[in-house]
Amino acid sequence: MRTSTRPRRPGFAEAALVSVLLATAGCAGGTGTDPGGGMAPKARTYLTSALDVMEKRSLVTADVDWPKVRRDAFTRAESARTPAGTYASIRRALRDLGDRHSTFFDPEEASQALNTPTDDLMLPEGRRLPGGIGYLMLPPVPSARVAAPYVRSARSTVGGMDAQGACGWVVDLRSNSGGDMWGPLASVGPILGDGTVGAAVYADGKRSPWTIDNGTPRQHSDDWGPAESLARPAPPVAVLTSRRTASAAEAVTIAFRGRPDTRTFGEATAGVPTANAPYRLSDGALVILTVAREADRTGHVYDGPITPDVEVPETRGDDQALEAATDWLKTRKACRTP
Repeated sequence: MRTSTRPRRPGFAEAALVSVLLATAGCAGGTGTDPGGGMAPKARTYLTSALDVMEKRSLVTADVDWPKVRRDAFTRAESARTPAGTYASIRRALRDLGDRHSTFFDPEEASQALNTPTDDLMLPEGRRLPGGIGYLMLPPVPSARVAAPYVRSARSTVGGMDAQGACGWVVDLRSNSGGDMWGPLASVGPILGDGTVGAAVYADGKRSPWTIDNGTPRQHSDDWGPAESLARPAPPVAVLTSRRTASAAEAVTIAFRGRPDTRTFGEATAGVPTANAPYRLSDGALVILTVAREADRTGHVYDGPITPDVEVPETRGDDQALEAATDWLKTRKACRTP
């Protein structure tokens, strides 16, 4: 997902800032200084449109040598007769940005990402651990528009364990490789607690806060409604991460950073704690462009892998990270046995 030239089907939003709204990239003519004189006009206009949105919206636009990126892109697409003939050049241009997160979906891939059947969704899983600790595993979800069953399942699981007296929680993000951040945040909203839990930080320094109201991200309060409050509010929480924890899951990890009575365990994350936005091109393809970094509730901005508080390498045959997390939770006041 990070550097592949053929993105996997999930991950359309990739911690998306705008998980439903799709901006349309405006079409523009060539500048007259670009190579690629052998391109058909339609292909040239299409490639120009893609490059224009990259230059205007990219998080790293100030660090990019745009004349070179454009020159190289048109040179690669010299013989393109149709928009499809420019796809490889667009993918390469996105890689050349160096943000490790931007990607490109051709029309077929975009359609699959936007229309993921809910029957294909992996749903959250939970169980009660010894000592009265609740465990919730959050798999990836491709986009907020298909996240309703995911959120319902997680909230039902959390509610059931809360009714059984869960004193603290393990939130497992180790298998979550990205997609949508809002569904997972709504799933853990009652555990995370209300308030501003993080923010997207744009290249110009402006911040777009992530706010939880009644257990639901404010952006999706009409979609998923309020969550049931926990019988034991503000519980201790252990968050599990791994090298597979990426993108949207890193945003969820960040949302727990700075929260009282919270620790992270496991391995450092994949290292793409950035927000992407989708821009639709004229044939339905999508430029998935990194547009913001991410900050926790204290204001700290992340750049690269997120190192856990307690590093525990993955091993075969046992789950040392989970064991370390539960051992710590049992020391917290809410979970101590008399």
